[in-house]
Amino acid sequence: MDTLRVTRSCEIPLDELEWRFTGSGGPGGQHANTANTRVELRFDVAASPSLGPRQRSRLLERVGPVVRVVAADERSQSRNRALALERLAARLAEGLRVETPRVATRPSRAKKQARLDDKRRRAEVKRSRTRPFPGGE
Repeated sequence: MDTLRVTRSCEIPLDELEWRFTGSGGPGGQHANTANTRVELRFDVAASPSLGPRQRSRLLERVGPVVRVVAADERSQSRNRALALERLAARLAEGLRVETPRVATRPSRAKKQARLDDKRRRAEVKRSRTRPFPGGE
């Protein structure tokens, strides 16, 4: 795998990503003290040649000039690398997602009639719960 697929139209070559490995911390004994399993992955949105102009401007607006993800969940560096790649792809995909504008529609005549019928039925149910007035009216 030499590219990171973010969306159908966006792929990023892995050589554009900047990796950093450090000690993870937390439990794990001697293994955790000696192995650099924590993965920090950075992607420079502003300088990336693999992004189109619209993709770049959308990402700069939504996630900023540099995207950074960290994975230190697992004890294995390779699993943390895979986690970091997944997280980066998810964050970039979310930044690239285009929200379709809501189109206002009017309720149909049948929907309006059904709503009014339901209101009448509900009012009748509530009216039937009242005690009959002893004086007649």
